[in-house]
Amino acid sequence: MIRSLATALAASTALAAPAFAGSANLAPADPVVPAPAPAPVYNTTDWTGAYGGLSLGYGDFDAGTADGDGEVYGLHGGYDHDFGTFVLGGELDYQSGDFDTTGGVDVDDITRLKLRAGYDAGDALLYGVVGAASANTNMGSDEGYVAGLGAEYRVTNQVSVGGEYLYHEFNDFNGGGTDVTANTFSARVNYRF
Repeated sequence: MIRSLATALAASTALAAPAFAGSANLAPADPVVPAPAPAPVYNTTDWTGAYGGLSLGYGDFDAGTADGDGEVYGLHGGYDHDFGTFVLGGELDYQSGDFDTTGGVDVDDITRLKLRAGYDAGDALLYGVVGAASANTNMGSDEGYVAGLGAEYRVTNQVSVGGEYLYHEFNDFNGGGTDVTANTFSARVNYRF
C-alpha cells in the first residue's frame, strides 16, 4: 500500500510539474509601441482650376493733352495652376466704361490677355500680371501692353474676392501720333470651378 501510495504521489507530481515550472515572477508585459505622429497639416489652399468673374472699378485715361476718368466694369475668366507656393495662370478679361476725355476721345472698352504669376499664401493669392491689351475708342483701336498687381482672398472653396491695379500703355495710338496711357483699379469677385 505504501508502495502504491508512493507511486500515485510520484505520478501526480510528474503531471503537476509543468504547472509549477518557471519562476514565481510574472512574465514581463509586451513593450508598448507608440503610434506614429500624424502627418503635418499645411494651411494652404489649392488654387488650381478655372475661374470666371465680374469686376467693378475706376479708370483714368490720358491721351496726349486729353484726359478723362470714370467707372469701369467687366467680366473675366482664366485658369491657374498651383505649384505649391507658386501659382501660374492666364486670364482673358473685358472692361467697358462710361467716361469721356476732355479732348473728345471716348474710350469704349479694353480687352486684355494676361499672364498671372503669384504667391500662394493659403486662402490669399498675391500676384502680378503682364500681357497685351486692345483698346477701342471713337478715334479707332490699337494694341498695347498691360502690367499690374493684384490680390485675391478665398471666402469659400468656390468664391473669392479681390482687387487689381493695371497700368496700360498704347504708343502712337492708331497711327495718330498720340500716346495713350490708362490706370484702372477694380474690385473683383470670382467663382472657381
